[in-house]
Amino acid sequence: MSKLKAQATLGAAISLLMTVGAGTGAVAQEQQAARAGVLDEVIVTARKREESLQDMGMSVSALDATEIEDSFARDISDLASMSPNLIIDDTSQGPGGVAAIFMRGIGVAEVESSFDPAVGVVVDGVFLGKQSGSITKLLDIERIEVLRGPQGTLFGRNSIGGVINITRAQPTGELGGTVRGSYGNYDRFELDGMLNFGVTDDFAVKLTASRHDRGKGWFYNAATDTRDGEEEYIMLGAHFLWTPSDDIDIEYRYTREEYDQDTPPLLNVAQPGQLFCDAFGYCSPDLNSPISGDRYTVLQNGPNDASFDADTHIFSISWDMSDDYALDYLFGYRRTDEEVFQDFDGTPETLFETSRPEIFHQRSHELRLTANHDRLNYTVGAYIFDSEYTIDLISFIGFAVPDVVLDIPQTANQKTESWALFFEADYQLTDDWTFTLGGRYSDDKKSAQITNDPFINQPTPVSESWSEFTPKIGLQWAPADEFMVYGLYSTGYRAGGFNGRPTTQEAADLPYDPETVKNYELGIKSELFERSLRLNAAVFRMDYDDKQEEQSVSVEVGTGQQTVVANAASATIWGVELDFLYLPPVEGLTIRGNIGWLDASYDDFLADIGRGGVTDNTDLDFRRAPTWTGSLSTRYEWQAGQGTMWARAGWRYIGSHEMTLANSPQSSNSSQSLVDASINYRIDNWQLSLYGRNLLKEDGYMIGFDVGGVAPPGSLWTYTAPRAPRTYGLQVTFDF
Repeated sequence: MSKLKAQATLGAAISLLMTVGAGTGAVAQEQQAARAGVLDEVIVTARKREESLQDMGMSVSALDATEIEDSFARDISDLASMSPNLIIDDTSQGPGGVAAIFMRGIGVAEVESSFDPAVGVVVDGVFLGKQSGSITKLLDIERIEVLRGPQGTLFGRNSIGGVINITRAQPTGELGGTVRGSYGNYDRFELDGMLNFGVTDDFAVKLTASRHDRGKGWFYNAATDTRDGEEEYIMLGAHFLWTPSDDIDIEYRYTREEYDQDTPPLLNVAQPGQLFCDAFGYCSPDLNSPISGDRYTVLQNGPNDASFDADTHIFSISWDMSDDYALDYLFGYRRTDEEVFQDFDGTPETLFETSRPEIFHQRSHELRLTANHDRLNYTVGAYIFDSEYTIDLISFIGFAVPDVVLDIPQTANQKTESWALFFEADYQLTDDWTFTLGGRYSDDKKSAQITNDPFINQPTPVSESWSEFTPKIGLQWAPADEFMVYGLYSTGYRAGGFNGRPTTQEAADLPYDPETVKNYELGIKSELFERSLRLNAAVFRMDYDDKQEEQSVSVEVGTGQQTVVANAASATIWGVELDFLYLPPVEGLTIRGNIGWLDASYDDFLADIGRGGVTDNTDLDFRRAPTWTGSLSTRYEWQAGQGTMWARAGWRYIGSHEMTLANSPQSSNSSQSLVDASINYRIDNWQLSLYGRNLLKEDGYMIGFDVGGVAPPGSLWTYTAPRAPRTYGLQVTFDF
């Protein structure tokens, strides 16, 4: 879309928002339509203190525990429909769920731990520092919040696109719990349990456990005549809450997760002009099919075992020093240990396969002081983060020398040290006007070293440091309790780094630059028709500088390719977002939905991305940035005998979008409609549910990757992986 059309669309959206706002007071007073109820207030912690969703001058979507359970979501990728302009994919590049989370067109789709997330996943206040394992399972979740746009003050670190903030329920101190079991197609068996109890009046404990087995994968491997995609997940957790006084809470959470699974299969979609098609005959029959002819049929050989283990420790102290001041300290530690043999080439031959064992760990400390006065509220704090990973990679290359498989080793080690000081304050200028000011100073240092590599000599680590100040300014006008208009200027920053999968000395030694985003946003928060309709909307423009674009390029040595980062000089993103929740005048009926419109384009992108030297790449579309996204769900509840029955149906629309930097047509996604539904019956402490997901069997790609450059010509091949097919099951829940 041209800039002129984008600006015209944005102007029309602004006019619409202001028209809605101008009529809000009259509507609230004059509408007397009968209805079943009033919307409950939604309390969120998106700014690290409890406040109403409708009082926040920023774009936030939120779901509570009941809404999460009603959707039968098993991990956060199942909840992407809760927010406009949000894409969450599992890239199948490794075990444990490798997240590709894109918000407003900003994100990262890489398995390497050297690439920092661009959209932060935060669990109980702790930022997860890598993509692998970030597709968080959902058990005993109290609330999920999606914060759209750069969160450069309170969350700060590498949350340039936004944040998914996950809060788990606290121990209740009372004896009780939940047991949930389900069985579904593909021989899926799931059992979850949660137990609350009190040891003393001031010491509460919550224990959680899960076991999820998928005994039959949804891929048929025509090369081995087997089903691929089996998975076993085990989780054990403990949460302790000690309240030695009315003013102090001390908490410790421990979670152990274990994945034992088949290596996620990948599809080869090579076309004429790519090496694996031209030289080996592995060519897709058309642009929409892999070489096997079907998106759920794979052609892979070799070992098929993968594992991912994670240990997470979270310790926090909250002290209400007085009615006006609170002090919080939060410590997080996470260690992951993963092993995988990945057949990246997707053929029965050994052309490009890897063994990728990795150990990763991170630590973080955060100290916050929160003040609440009559007109001034603020949060000020300090944050420290460090991480380290080591991967002992062996690449098995069978396309370089006829009838010979080369095993090429490489050990990569990278360390990150980061610290920040931050503040954010609200000052109530008058009863109607509130001014927000915030900022964060971030300092990042990274070091990298490649050893045990025949083509790279790095006897000592290379290192680089970066720093940035990211301000935030906001203004809110709330002439009535049911209506608020806000304007927001916010900024985000993601540190530079070193390539984690180089093949040449230059790529190993040379760091890439940080990227920054400036966000200009105008929005409304409203509750209409005597608080039966919650309607929130925003229009925004984001100026993107030095955008980091990870890519695979061809080289003449080693594995024949390497992953590097090119910094696109500048880009611009325009967008409109609308969220609504409606209680119509029908008892038991709830309607929720959202709409997102996005126009993302490069302004200046001169770089060598394999199109024949340094080229002008401004014609390319952003990855995972569909023009339109949207969702609509309905829930209807009624009395049925001695119990309660309810039905839910949900529809999510994802517009057509590109999956690779070079917009390779064989990996492009056409528009998709994802439909979920369930019917439920609850009596006393028992609940019986029948549910289905992706009922229309959409098979859009979750990953697209050109190996060795632009495809075609000049690259080796392109691989992809489809989303999960239609799944359904029966679930029984017992609360006690």
